[in-house]
Amino acid sequence: MIATVFTACGDTAAPDAAGDAPASETGDAPAEDEAPADSEQPAAEGDTIKIGVLAPLTGEVSVYGIATSNGIKMGVDEINEKGGILGKQIELITMDEKGDPTEAVNAYNSLVDQGIVALIGDVTSKPCLAVAEVALEDNMPMLTATGTAEDITKVGPNVFRTCFMDPFQGKIMATFAADNLKAKKVAVMFDNGSDYSKGLADSFKAQAEEKGMEVTAFEGYATADIDFTTLLNKIIATSPDAIFVPDYYGDVSLVLDQARTAGYTGAMLGGDGWDGVLTTLPEDKLSAANNGYFSNHYSAADTVAADFLSKYQELFGLEGNAFAALGYDSAYIMAQAIEAAGSTDSQAIIDALAAVEFDGVTGHITFDENGDPIKSVAVTKFVDGKAELDSKITA
Repeated sequence: MIATVFTACGDTAAPDAAGDAPASETGDAPAEDEAPADSEQPAAEGDTIKIGVLAPLTGEVSVYGIATSNGIKMGVDEINEKGGILGKQIELITMDEKGDPTEAVNAYNSLVDQGIVALIGDVTSKPCLAVAEVALEDNMPMLTATGTAEDITKVGPNVFRTCFMDPFQGKIMATFAADNLKAKKVAVMFDNGSDYSKGLADSFKAQAEEKGMEVTAFEGYATADIDFTTLLNKIIATSPDAIFVPDYYGDVSLVLDQARTAGYTGAMLGGDGWDGVLTTLPEDKLSAANNGYFSNHYSAADTVAADFLSKYQELFGLEGNAFAALGYDSAYIMAQAIEAAGSTDSQAIIDALAAVEFDGVTGHITFDENGDPIKSVAVTKFVDGKAELDSKITA
């Protein structure tokens, strides 16, 4: 049962796998027409506590935004069923920012006008960074579930994240390659148009060299590329023991298939963007993922995660993933902070976020002085079409 592993502060309700939250669409009902709330003052009036959500619900990265926002809704529905926070129901106001930084800032300003007291979002790093810079001016409590770029939490003390940073994941996987796989030579291929991919690639390379491994190739490709054969042949010719591919699962499934077709049998490594690879590889090509390893926020083999994924699929008819789990945990973390703050005063919520200690689907979470999570990493491996926990590394 999920309820047994969550630590709540105050009277915030813990998740309960036995009590199904009502399924609902990703878009929430519009907020009541009211004057903007002053982000520096408690929003005591009104029957609900408004929390904003920014996510790309349409566009090229909508698969990540839908998963994250669904996870947030799932958590909030459960909390509301248990009585809400501070004696009130949470009202989610979710806005589609289409994966665009300008759209994200405009959507954030609209959320502020509608009276939100805290923000969960954004989902991808570029819009998240743009919003963080504006949220700092409002002293808005901001928690991104999935924004991994290092600079996001450096914007200000009001910004926190539930996920790992890009450099952390790259460092972890290079260490894993050296210590667990005993690799001597590694190669890196990355999307040179993606901050996420480039960030992991750079940190992996630096840590690989620190660990005494030879980086035989460090090659970028264009975001729109779908044929990686020529690049893979160039990399394979350098005889690496492992190839690090820090990208999202759609492109990764293509790389894995093409690498195995080209004859490469060594280890393939990645970050949390790999979660979902088995859903995009054709069934007759699942073996291409064998000897593949990636860092993730949870392991589906854990009982807590398995219960969450089962309930998520029941509610939304979709396969759950790390984005959904991080969204879910973020909803509980924000609710816990507001309850602990005892009001909707911005600074009180920010102070409570800094002191959060929480056990969720993605592990035991506290925040460091920068608003980044202190948590364990699950290194997952693929074996014959299944994802299995290889090892856990505690930060």
